[in-house]
Order: sequence, then C-alpha cells, then structure tokens
Amino acid sequence: MSDCCGCGKIVDVAALQARQRRVLGIVLAINLATFVMMAGAAWWSHSSSLLSGSLDNLGDALTYAISLAVVGASARTKGRVALLKGLLILGAALAVAVQIGWRLTHPAVPLFEGMGIAGALNLAANGVCLWLLTPFRHGDVNLASAWECSRNDIAEGVAVLLAALAVWVFGAGWPDLLIAGALLVMFLRSAVRVLRAAWQALRVQATSNTPVAR
Repeated sequence: MSDCCGCGKIVDVAALQARQRRVLGIVLAINLATFVMMAGAAWWSHSSSLLSGSLDNLGDALTYAISLAVVGASARTKGRVALLKGLLILGAALAVAVQIGWRLTHPAVPLFEGMGIAGALNLAANGVCLWLLTPFRHGDVNLASAWECSRNDIAEGVAVLLAALAVWVFGAGWPDLLIAGALLVMFLRSAVRVLRAAWQALRVQATSNTPVAR
C-alpha cells in the first residue's frame, strides 16, 4: 500500500515538472518574439523605453531558458541559477543606463505611433506570460524568479504606453527618457530581490547540508 502511495507521489512530481517545462517553453518563445519586435520598433521609433523593454525581453528569454534547463534539479543548483538570473537583470539595467546616457547626448523625439503599437503588443504578450506563470509564483526559487521577471514586464509595458502618450501630448523626447529611467530603477530593485532570495536559498541549503557534530 505504501508502495502505491510512493508511486502516486512520483507521478505527481513528474506531472508538475512537465507542466513547469511546458509553461517555461511557451513564455520563452513569447519573449524571443517580443524581443525581436521591440528591438525593431525601438530602432524605427528612436525610443529608449522601447529599447529598454526589448533588452528586458531578451534577458527574460535567457532567464526562462535557464529555468527550463534546471526544472527538477537540486535546490542548490536552482539557487545558483537564481543568482545568475539576478545578474542578468542587473546586466539589463546597466544596458538601459548606457542607452539613456547615449540618448542624452543625441536627443531626438521618438515616433509615438511606433511606441504605442509595439508597447500594446508587448503588454498583451507579457500579460499572457504572467497568467501562465502565476500558479507557480509561490513554488521553488526557480519558478518564483521567473514570475518576478514576468511581473516586471507588465509594469514595463504600461510604462512604455504612458511614454508614448506623453511623447504625443508634449511633442518632446523627455517622457521617453523619463520612463526609461523609471524602468532602470525597477530593474535594479528586481535584481536586488532576486539576488537576495537566491542567496537566502543557498544559505538555507548549505545549513541543511552541514553535518551535525556528535
């Protein structure tokens, strides 16, 4: 009887990991597609906020690929991977900072039409990703950090639409830079949260594996 219960648990774990892999594969494909779309729109529109969003989508795609690779791995491995995810978010923040600096020395008024269309498509895609990942947000550190990235994307999508509206209203490029700066702060805070959670997970794992002195 106990063997049957054990088999049931194994089947449940395998089914959960299969669902995780399926969801991560879908959001990975969505983020790769939105990265290409946003990068092209950023180049055409001369928009820093769109470029910030495209870099974030690329970072998310890498994050989801890594998350997919370690589904079913040990807690220590997932903690180390979460550290890498935090560093990827931090890298995206630094890339945004460089773009803002470049745009400040090369001012231009973005095309609000391109910003609005790309921003709306990106927000819709990110909404699908968040909906898919929400059931796993309180799971292990691997899926929790993936959900954190997706939640950031929703804020990013709304911010880009606000930037497009402000560019249209004021006929100037400063709203685009302002939103890009806000996204920079958001990325930095998210990186800190993911890195802190990963570090705590690694510390707990290290403590649990420490042999007790007799």
